[in-house]
Amino acid sequence: MRPMQERAFEKRGEQYLLIKSPPASGKSRALMFVALDKLTNQGLKQAIIVVPEKSIGSSFHDEPLSKHGFWADWHVEPKWNLCDAPGNDNGGKVGSVGAFLGSNDKVLVCTHATFRFAVDKFGIEAFDDRLIAVDEFHHVSANPENKLGLHLGDFIARDRVHIVAMTGSYFRGDAEAVLSPQDEGKFESVTYTYYEQLNGYEHLKQLDIGYFFYSDSYADDILKVLNPTEKTIIHIPNVNSRESTKDKIKEVEHIIETLGSWQGTDPATGFQLVAAPDGRVLRIADLVDDDPVKRDRVSAALKDYRQKNNRDHVDIIIALGMAKEGFDWIWCEHALTVGYRSSLTEIVQIIGRATRDAPGKTRARFSNLIAEPAAADDIVTEAVNDTLKAIAASLLMEQVLVPRFEFRPKNPQSGPVIGVEYGERGYETDKCNVGVHPNGTIQIEIKGLVMPKSEEAIRVCQEDLNEVIAAFVQDKTTIERGIFDPELVPEELTQQRMGKIIKDKFPHLAEEDQEAVRQHAVAALNFTQKAKEVASGGSLSEEGANTAFVDGVRKFAMDVRELDIDLIDRINPFGEAYSILAKTMSEDSLKQVAAAIAAKRTALTPAEAKELAVRAVRFKKERGRLPSISSADAWEKRMAEGAAAFVRFKDEGRYE
Repeated sequence: MRPMQERAFEKRGEQYLLIKSPPASGKSRALMFVALDKLTNQGLKQAIIVVPEKSIGSSFHDEPLSKHGFWADWHVEPKWNLCDAPGNDNGGKVGSVGAFLGSNDKVLVCTHATFRFAVDKFGIEAFDDRLIAVDEFHHVSANPENKLGLHLGDFIARDRVHIVAMTGSYFRGDAEAVLSPQDEGKFESVTYTYYEQLNGYEHLKQLDIGYFFYSDSYADDILKVLNPTEKTIIHIPNVNSRESTKDKIKEVEHIIETLGSWQGTDPATGFQLVAAPDGRVLRIADLVDDDPVKRDRVSAALKDYRQKNNRDHVDIIIALGMAKEGFDWIWCEHALTVGYRSSLTEIVQIIGRATRDAPGKTRARFSNLIAEPAAADDIVTEAVNDTLKAIAASLLMEQVLVPRFEFRPKNPQSGPVIGVEYGERGYETDKCNVGVHPNGTIQIEIKGLVMPKSEEAIRVCQEDLNEVIAAFVQDKTTIERGIFDPELVPEELTQQRMGKIIKDKFPHLAEEDQEAVRQHAVAALNFTQKAKEVASGGSLSEEGANTAFVDGVRKFAMDVRELDIDLIDRINPFGEAYSILAKTMSEDSLKQVAAAIAAKRTALTPAEAKELAVRAVRFKKERGRLPSISSADAWEKRMAEGAAAFVRFKDEGRYE
């Protein structure tokens, strides 16, 4: 087992297990180990593996685990891997789930949709004493409109199944909360960071990231980013995006034409055969064509488990809305994405397509080809650096969201709360007092602010405002109406839309507590946006200009802006625009990011940090290594945090 799989297997006895680990870290194999133990040693009848789309079902094909020293092999009867079954008839597949529940076979694999329909048809009770394993768990939501999330809530309430949840996107900044706080508290978590993953790999040790900008059509400049000798997945832009030409078929044809001379289609796989100028014949999988016969043939060829270890099976995959999360192609060296992606989850998932370990593959890269933003170069560079910090933090399984606010009703007798450690950073008006506590919390007194009454509402205001704000700024209605409707009164968004989001997320709260949460969230959002407006010097460009990339970075609303880290390696001329290349993300560089994050958020005093740093030096002399910030041992982790804080305090001149 890999280290992450060992960590998960150690907790195999937990009824509810949440595995938070980067893409390509071996979560599918970890589940096999855990599931086999639950079926053999823990008395569970069957295991049902649930994946978001059919292509991911190939991750759970047969594995001869005994060849690697395990005591059993992983086996799924072909008829019970419903992701391999032809057609899209959920009715027939739902019936197959019923047949499986009545059989003596042990493992079934199906899509989220099939599972939802099966629960609706057969009821929660039919799944008693079974393991429900949900892959790509961030698809689940505590919102009552999310059927899979609703079913999981019912399973947890009945308490008769075991659940293993797996996700490479621990942060929840893109949508609703995955689980309600009460349900999430029942899960035992296994967390594995990206630099731990790189350290455990045999071959892949480095990840390169580059942002490339063009001024005309992306199709004209794509070969300046695409290297045909690298195994590549190209994600073309959504047809509704600015980067799209609005004709996805012609875009694919143009990419193929730039790569070489078309030689026809492989009748067995459906791959396009293209003769490159160097004499090689490229095998290109087109997942953009809507023809169901062509697409199904290509899809089936890509997930043919017999070709999993064949590096020459395919050279380039062109996709639109596919080949992202869970897509298993170990040979992929380059994930090339055209068009700005506002979802940090999506970015990390796409990066994960290139970060699987494979023989001869020592480096991987992620490139984003974007229309040149209508903003000053230094602002774009800063936005790229903030994005790189967000990606690095996310790969470390950190929550990349807004700073922490503490709101109170304004007291006429009090002045601004000024944090001693932060200098004169408080201010006072007739409507509010603002200050910064030494622990970094932004303390704000607001006139007329409604305060939460119940313990749960107080907890939400203290801990969950990040998620409320993230849900609001990435809500489809907020984006569409807030950006494109100049007649919209702001209160329609901050009161009605924000109010609905809060009611959906926290339906159990009393109405006055929901209003208190809404006011706190709006206050936090306003202060965050105002601070960013001031920091950026006001408006970035003329109305209607392309600022999606720069503005999108702001939506992260992240405290990574405060991290004193420069992840940009160099800035190069690129056509009429330019490119920004990141420093290589290796085990060492990601450790440095982790240390910077830990140091920034520490509540340690300089004296405490110095004492822990001394102990960390002693630890290194005894063990031959520094204490790890990701250690499962609380004391080792504390020493690592202290050492990181000591370095930061020293740089800031806190010690004489």
